Amino acid sequence: MHSTNVKNLEVPGAKLHYEVTGEGPVLLLICGGPTDAAIYAGLVGTLSENYTVVSYDPRGNSRSGLDGTPQEQRIEAHSDDAHRLLAAVTDEPAHVFGSSGGALVGLDLVARHPEQVKSLVVHEPPVMELLPDSDRWREHFQDVYDTYQAAGVGPAMQKFIAGVEGEDAPPPAPPEMGTPSPEMMEMMGRMAANAEFFVGNVMLPFSRFTPDAEALKSAPTRIVCAAGEASKGQPVQQAGLALADSIGAEAVDFPGDHQGFLTHSAPFAEQLRKVLAAGQ
Repeated sequence: MHSTNVKNLEVPGAKLHYEVTGEGPVLLLICGGPTDAAIYAGLVGTLSENYTVVSYDPRGNSRSGLDGTPQEQRIEAHSDDAHRLLAAVTDEPAHVFGSSGGALVGLDLVARHPEQVKSLVVHEPPVMELLPDSDRWREHFQDVYDTYQAAGVGPAMQKFIAGVEGEDAPPPAPPEMGTPSPEMMEMMGRMAANAEFFVGNVMLPFSRFTPDAEALKSAPTRIVCAAGEASKGQPVQQAGLALADSIGAEAVDFPGDHQGFLTHSAPFAEQLRKVLAAGQ
């Protein structure tokens, strides 16, 4: 078991909390939504045997405080954070894994700094602008934001989750996590506190993001789109497959659904290890 080094990195407008565990090539994990580095604890425990795993709290979430009043977030600011973090930990091209909104950040990172990323695995990126009914999705996220303004973060998050998972979503797969640890309980509390920042400042601009397909196709980076085995047919899974089609990337099934890295962390980590090794 490797020890974890906890560090901070000053970036324009924020201070990033990040954690480094393990030995080997650098693997940067980027989380999305109101989550933070702890959401990937199950992956880190396995992958740190082969990689120097770097995880962090996105700016505005948990322990990565902002300078000044929260403003509407830009994907570019978040991918610049990832760019600066990679530069702080390695001089070599790194592996990057991002899930949900973190996958969007990874895509923008590769489009703008391809020399830093050897391989990028994006797990169900919510690139809703690539779906045939993108107009409906713009209306949905605007409705969520309007609900937040009128009724608060609780009703808004309920509407957000119901819309993204879809009415025909299968029941959640049984988790393999067991009883939540004290660390997991602490993370869940931080996530609840992050929800208002997410709905009020992150959701709308991220939901309208369209990846630079030409930059991604011309990048030397190997890009793999990870699709949840238990989320087939759900909107975010379909969006990820649409991305794979648009840039000619490989699509690979991963255990679980949109939260598979959390609920099925051991087999998910093993699949990620295989995908990364295939590109060596």
